[in-house]
Amino acid sequence: MDVKELEKVSDFLLGEENTDYADYFIGKSYLSVLNTKEAVICNVTFEPGCRNNWHIHHGAGQMLICVGGHGWYQEIGKEPQLLKSGDVVYIAPEIKHWHGAVADEAFAHLALAVPVDGASNEWCEPVTDEEYKKLR
Repeated sequence: MDVKELEKVSDFLLGEENTDYADYFIGKSYLSVLNTKEAVICNVTFEPGCRNNWHIHHGAGQMLICVGGHGWYQEIGKEPQLLKSGDVVYIAPEIKHWHGAVADEAFAHLALAVPVDGASNEWCEPVTDEEYKKLR
């Protein structure tokens, strides 16, 4: 997808291609760090069809605030949730989950986390194409 089109997905800065975490994504995403004081806030923009691997936030939760396009969020053992701008998702610590764009539209969310000593992310298996294609 053209970067100029991705910049229109939300009013937040698109940022750079998310190459540091590319191993944990299927498709291309972009990351813009908006704040690091007391709470880390990043704008994450997913190209259509892009999603991150299943993962777990150990020791601290995360909040997603959807700011553009449409996406998916799923916790292990639960049905996927379709997300739109204005939706807020709280992810408790130790919950295995994934999130990303719908197949035919870009998606952006703000990811918020409060730094906690000893907290970490565990990246797990990818969301397979077969699993992803079942989403409607």
